[in-house]
Amino acid sequence: MAEVQQTNQSGESAARFIEFVMMQAQNASLFLGLIPHPGGGEPEVNLELARMFIDQLAMIGEKTRGNLSAEETQVLRNALSNLQMAFYEVSQGRGPTPGGSRSPEPPAVEESAAPTESAPVFTPPPAAETSSESSESKKRFSKSYGS
Repeated sequence: MAEVQQTNQSGESAARFIEFVMMQAQNASLFLGLIPHPGGGEPEVNLELARMFIDQLAMIGEKTRGNLSAEETQVLRNALSNLQMAFYEVSQGRGPTPGGSRSPEPPAVEESAAPTESAPVFTPPPAAETSSESSESKKRFSKSYGS
């Protein structure tokens, strides 16, 4: 029983880590002008803030090296490489401008890290199969501190 609960906790932890990486990547994309600003709708380019989020992801990668699952490592590596490429393009003037000359799209999290000429697009991590076994491992437990 404890083994099943530990597996569920590690699965939930992996999902939270991937969500964290995606949120950091989304923030970097916002400041690279790849997605519209939530307040004004226009893309905003702030390379200093974008670099800060990219550097934070790189630091997380260094500090967690050897402690991540293959999926977590792949998501982090892809997000980081796509953001670094987008940062380079924007800093060289080939990316979107504050006026939004290029369609705003955040960097992709893809299986292959091959560079493309079009703007990358975020894709969520692959969904698990919908069998009875995989649904068992997806059950979430909530903690109760007495009521």
